[in-house]
Amino acid sequence: MPTPGVCMNIINARRKKNGYGTPTNPERFLNQDYVQLKQYCLAKRVRYVDDMFPPDKRSIGDEVLSPSDLARVEWLRPHKIVNTPSFTVSGVSRFDFGQGMVGQVVPLDQRFDEDYCGLFRFRFWRYGRWVEVIVDDKVPTINGKLIFVHSKDPNEFWPALLEKAYAKVCGSYTDMNAGTPSEALMDFTGVIHICVDLSKPLLDPWELMCRAAQSNSLMACGTPQGETSANTVLPNGLVQGHAYTVTGVKQIICQGKTVNLVRLFNPWGKGEWNGDWSDRSPLWKMARPEDRELCLSAADDGEFWMPVEDFCKFYSDLDICCMCPDFLDEGSECHWKTSVYEGRWVAGTTAGGCMNYPDSFWTNPQYRVTIEKLPSDCAAKQGEKNMFVSLMQKPDKRNRRLVKNLHIGFAIYEDEEYGGKLKASFFRKNSPVAVTKPYLNAREVMELVTLKPGEYLIVPSTFSPNETASFILTIISKSETHVHENSGGHNYEHMEVDEHGPHKNGEDEAEKNRTFFRQFSDKYEEVDAEQLRVILNEKILRGNLKNGGFSSDACRSMVALYDTSITGKLNGEEFIRLSDRIITYKDIFNSMDVSQTGTLSLTELRNALMATGKRINDEMLNLMAVRYGSSSGQMSLENFISLVLRFDCMYQIFGQLSDGMTVTLRESEWMYLSMYT
Repeated sequence: MPTPGVCMNIINARRKKNGYGTPTNPERFLNQDYVQLKQYCLAKRVRYVDDMFPPDKRSIGDEVLSPSDLARVEWLRPHKIVNTPSFTVSGVSRFDFGQGMVGQVVPLDQRFDEDYCGLFRFRFWRYGRWVEVIVDDKVPTINGKLIFVHSKDPNEFWPALLEKAYAKVCGSYTDMNAGTPSEALMDFTGVIHICVDLSKPLLDPWELMCRAAQSNSLMACGTPQGETSANTVLPNGLVQGHAYTVTGVKQIICQGKTVNLVRLFNPWGKGEWNGDWSDRSPLWKMARPEDRELCLSAADDGEFWMPVEDFCKFYSDLDICCMCPDFLDEGSECHWKTSVYEGRWVAGTTAGGCMNYPDSFWTNPQYRVTIEKLPSDCAAKQGEKNMFVSLMQKPDKRNRRLVKNLHIGFAIYEDEEYGGKLKASFFRKNSPVAVTKPYLNAREVMELVTLKPGEYLIVPSTFSPNETASFILTIISKSETHVHENSGGHNYEHMEVDEHGPHKNGEDEAEKNRTFFRQFSDKYEEVDAEQLRVILNEKILRGNLKNGGFSSDACRSMVALYDTSITGKLNGEEFIRLSDRIITYKDIFNSMDVSQTGTLSLTELRNALMATGKRINDEMLNLMAVRYGSSSGQMSLENFISLVLRFDCMYQIFGQLSDGMTVTLRESEWMYLSMYT
């Protein structure tokens, strides 16, 4: 039986805290264990075939090849393609894979000779964690030749196998092509992606590229799209709507003047810029001989130089991916610090939409950020961009082409208040100090901002309300920064509901309930779940129930929650405690049902839970909505009462059995508690 989702979330959170999902300790993609699979193949003397990404047309997809070519595809192992295949030949160069990569993605200790069994592994960054992806070495060919990515050396196979592993992560080769260069760069490097709009750059592109190159960052860029989606080749040799890789920057001397050049690579492996400082430009004749010898190559290999002025003119954007944005500060002693948080927007509870919806915007997840003063050795840089904020939405589907990105963004507010989640009144009277403009239907949006030391609130949101999705919020700051989720769940202020306090109908209501108990109890003055169901549905809550009343199973749960003697029945005292709670929660339900529909919307649910005296964080509220709400986003009185009774009981159990922070139970105790309560 698969592990229940909530349990798996707890396991994953603990693993992440312990370093699982890092480059040195990656998660197993699709739970495939490289060591176990290799040991099995070697022991059985078989070559691995990956049933999770089978060598057939499903793994290629429907759109990347024509139907006639798809029918001709044959999946071959490298030994069937060349006589002496190698994983790498003379190391890894920048030409082998058009989008670039880093060493941690490709473990270079893999071979086709020693312990070979057709099994290879690669690592990718996937939405906040590193995963190890396993593939067999059957690669798609037509007429014995690789169809997709291949190395210049026909004996070298790491590029084709890496591409296959990435296609597996994306869902298929077709799905892999559905992504963008910036997405691929992030998946190959992890953590930080900075996008520079070359038409209005916030920082000098040349200085930025020089520092990024020195820090071994990966860079890609793109040309503007033409009138059609076709990749039209312009007279200057550049391709419209096409991605290129930045492979280097260089200052050279020409007739005593300094010229700043950018080296670019066309992943097609051919087709180059033909303007100033291109391979055949006469300007190279005027350059210093040592610069000409070092830089110039006349081969049509897709790589070329161009002046930075033309680069900024003909390219629309520059993407930089790196482990840390230290390169943003030339000579600064500051070191950027990274914090990553996972969250979720859930329709009806925590998906409030953008600031255009003031009544619901406050329900979005909120993150409180405390920015401290910079240390003295870099305090002079305080006025510059000192925080990088990234918001990335996580897909709910494996196949990339099926993912429909929502329009997302975030707003940052200055706020010196403390306490729980800030309500609509705060956002009506305060303007953000920074905001993403516009909201984009992209996998990621980001902003470099300047924030003075103080207290801030970051609110990530979708553009429209009631759109459900998961997200990752990454905050990278020069100064010491403390961040926590601000929905109020970290500091429960649990206020006991008065069990015997007056209700709307006062003592008459309580006496009436005692009469019902005496009427339906057995000779031992106890009621079981069936008797409780009759009392609740036909007597105490008659006229208030809209969905057929409490089920027998719901009443068994109530008995288990309040049965102190573990007899499966409630005595008079236990029944009165339970009925008082139920009437209290009924009154709260009715007062919060402002729409008078007999149900609570998930927005009304938040207010109802707060009225019971409990502070619920957003994650728990989302969980309650999924577990007890209907698919229409409404919650009945029966489900609301069941929810609050269970929450209250679980809270009390934790208080009784814990040291205030953790609960330790033996297996028998855990089973005893969970199987009855």
